Order: sequence, then C-alpha cells, then structure tokens
Amino acid sequence: MYPFWSFLVALVLAQVMKPFIAKARGDKFSWKMALASGGFPSSHSASATALCFSVGILEHFDSTIFAVSLAFAVIVCYDAMNVRYYAGRNIYITKQLIRDLQEKDVIDMDDPVYEEKVKEVLGHKRSEVLGGCILGVLIAIVLYYIQ
Repeated sequence: MYPFWSFLVALVLAQVMKPFIAKARGDKFSWKMALASGGFPSSHSASATALCFSVGILEHFDSTIFAVSLAFAVIVCYDAMNVRYYAGRNIYITKQLIRDLQEKDVIDMDDPVYEEKVKEVLGHKRSEVLGGCILGVLIAIVLYYIQ
C-alpha cells in the first residue's frame, strides 16, 4: 500500500500547501484554495509523481509496472500543464470578450448562459507542475524510509 499512501499524502499535502504559499506570495489567505484546482504546487503532478516514484522504488525502475505508472504520470503532468491550462485561458478570454460586448451593448445579457459561473483557473504553469513533481518525489522518498 506504500505507493497508494505516497499518492494520497502528496495529493493532500499539495492541496493544503496552496493557501500558505499564496499568502507568502502576497495573496489573501483562503482555505478555499485548498480545495481548488490550479496554483502552486500542482497536486495532480505531485500525486502522480509520488505514485510513479514509489512504484519505481518498490518494484524497481526497470519494471513494467514502473513504465506504466511513468506513462500515467507523464499524461497527468502534460494534461495539467497544457490541456487544462489552455482551457482555463480560453475561459478567461471568452469572459473578457463577453464583458467587451456588454460595454458596447452588442449582446443581450438576459440569456442565463451569461450568468453561469465558470472557473478560469483549471490547469498549471510549468513551474507549478515542476513543484508538484519535486514534492511527489520527496514524499515517495520520505514515506519509503518511515514505512
């Protein structure tokens, strides 16, 4: 169960760290950030990397299961850094376009679709993914030695 616990501890720790890191960067402290996606470090990257690295430690880095977990981790990190990040950017741009059209009275704002709450921060910057990966490796190593 060591790989699973590495995964879970990395996921929870990354999420709990987010409000504190945001506060250290000058943002307002909010526990809501611990439940949000986006931000530093990436909990997706941390948990996938912790799982992958702990499998490598336990089953050896030349095993088939390590290769499978590595492929999984690469997909998760790529998705967090690219697909989800750019989806969030598209939402931001779309919301700005709607605001611009509102100011010019080009669109009728009575349609409920314009009132729908849509989250802009979905993915991660490269530094957030890298921070998650480093955290994941550290968690896997620490848990290996304390198990």
